[in-house]
Amino acid sequence: MSAKRILVNDGIHPEGRKALEAAGHIVVTEKVEQDHLPAELPNFDAIVVRSATKIRQDLIDQCPNLKLIARGGVGLDNIDVEYAEEKGIAVYNTPAASSHSVAELVFAHALNIARFLHQSNREMPVEGNNNFKGLKKAYSAGIELCGKTIGIVGFGRIGQEVARIALGMGMRVLAVDPMIDKAQITIETPGTTQILEVDIETRDLESVLPEVDILTLHVPSQKTALITSRELARMKQGVIVINASRGGIIDENDLIAALDSGHVAGAGLDVFVGEPEPSQRILQHPKISLSPHIGASTDRAQANIGLELAEKIINHFNGATR
Repeated sequence: MSAKRILVNDGIHPEGRKALEAAGHIVVTEKVEQDHLPAELPNFDAIVVRSATKIRQDLIDQCPNLKLIARGGVGLDNIDVEYAEEKGIAVYNTPAASSHSVAELVFAHALNIARFLHQSNREMPVEGNNNFKGLKKAYSAGIELCGKTIGIVGFGRIGQEVARIALGMGMRVLAVDPMIDKAQITIETPGTTQILEVDIETRDLESVLPEVDILTLHVPSQKTALITSRELARMKQGVIVINASRGGIIDENDLIAALDSGHVAGAGLDVFVGEPEPSQRILQHPKISLSPHIGASTDRAQANIGLELAEKIINHFNGATR
């Protein structure tokens, strides 16, 4: 196998780069700005991106030597996948590598909201020394997640990982996915031979909405919002809504209205409309727990993504099947 030139334009974990170079490939990690890619990318056999770099039809047409596009992460909305494949360019992503890290962030937001941590962490530095009793009274009406019902919209790898954690916390799990009828969730107890297997059958969104205490979204980008004022109104008073998938899945204006009315108790958002410049109304809302699109951004997840990318790229250029 001859060495291939690979442009890693949005970064890769050192373990992934090491694996690629050990296989004899030339890895370039100096970022090429989007408007300079038409001049630079024709010099490469492959490109590795995250969400920042866009690989659209016009760029593909200008890169006759391009043989492979790899996306570190799940979503492929920044790549014209069908067109690339029509041109004989392989497209890969890493759907399994970061599932657990995203699922854990969902529960970080859920617990933040359930116990008002996002609000008390803002107010304690300002008022904790002179209004401790007042803050304690204000934030003593939290809820426990054990026994609550979580609705998971999108029951792929991440959704199933969310279900695994939820079951371990004693929650009831309802799942929505038009492409999946049923999934078996396996829960293992570390250090023991105990294994619990739970079959979860999916349902339609309309039937799930009225039953959930928490709704979490794990679906690809949509042309229009999946959760609007209509869907929010069908949920229980005091529901918690979490989005760690893509900005725009929830209509942000409708969400703010539901938060202001008290119908939605709180929201956890890792993704936003208009990234990297989210709405100030969203950023400053006291009932929203915020994170800057870091669902897959743990060291272990990034290492897993880098290694999975490297394995797929190496196998592809070695002639292995996908």
